[in-house]
Amino acid sequence: MTRAGSVDARRDEGGVPSFAGATAWINSPPLSPEGLRGKVVLVDFWTYTCVNWLRTLPYVRAWAAKYRDKGLVVIGVHTPEFSVEKDLANVRRAAAQMRVEYPIAVDSGYGVWNAFHNAYWPAVYVADAQGRIRFHHFGEGEYEKTERVIQQLLEESGATDVGRELVSVEPRGAEVAADWSSVKSEETYVGFEKARGFASPGGIATDAPRTYAAPSKLSLNQWALSGDWTIGPESAALSRAGGRIQYRFHARDLNLILGPGAPGRPVRFRVRIDGKSPEAAHGTDVDARGDGTVVEPRLYQLLRQAKPVADRLFEIEFLEPGVEAFCFTFG
Repeated sequence: MTRAGSVDARRDEGGVPSFAGATAWINSPPLSPEGLRGKVVLVDFWTYTCVNWLRTLPYVRAWAAKYRDKGLVVIGVHTPEFSVEKDLANVRRAAAQMRVEYPIAVDSGYGVWNAFHNAYWPAVYVADAQGRIRFHHFGEGEYEKTERVIQQLLEESGATDVGRELVSVEPRGAEVAADWSSVKSEETYVGFEKARGFASPGGIATDAPRTYAAPSKLSLNQWALSGDWTIGPESAALSRAGGRIQYRFHARDLNLILGPGAPGRPVRFRVRIDGKSPEAAHGTDVDARGDGTVVEPRLYQLLRQAKPVADRLFEIEFLEPGVEAFCFTFG
């Protein structure tokens, strides 16, 4: 009989695959499974625009700090979803802003991802001191279970005074856990390869400039463009100031991955909810009037509503050209 919360000692998912596919390392020289023998290793697959990973980060950050001196090594494997996330400067900036201070394997070519046969952001794998993977979890949640695994494997490795207390975190902004009971809108891509729910008349003109218009009414989880846009495989790019995006959604939080299109050329924007300034419902990247600026490619938290949550019409207007819009997420 195993202790409550412990990992099954018979569980063995194989050895830790190689990190040789990494194209660069941040916060560390290159690491290898062989060089990590004797350490408990947590491998965390992430990409910096992913809100699902952002909501797990407070826990991973806390585990790295709490158990480092007990023999835990956390490795963040940054595997990009969008092309802008392949830029090493963008990854370095994001890691610094998000206080990701543990070793990062930059996996822009998916070499490490494929070695692990991974398919998810976020994904956590925990290996014992002999280099055998003993636990994995895909997606958000299971924080207590994951930490109990870390504690047991550290004790198995000979670490003393590991303790049974769990980390306490105070997430802020986009790192706050989703209010799943109120989320009725799903991740929505703007690029034509994965777009759904697009409602502008005439549909999408792929990789071609077009002047779009919004319909008179949007149903729940429909979105539309207005103004001069070019919709590419990953994003829509605005060619003239005044372009807008509308989305009828149902969730506490609305986030949108945006980029300025060109480094050093910020794009101002204005957010409205049901035609009005967001006021108390503004997100961390918007003021109460609804004003904000796209300065770098990342996730922008635009709305955070108080309960009760209802169907609402979101609108964002861009006051300069050049912005790229990638993906809506909700929480």
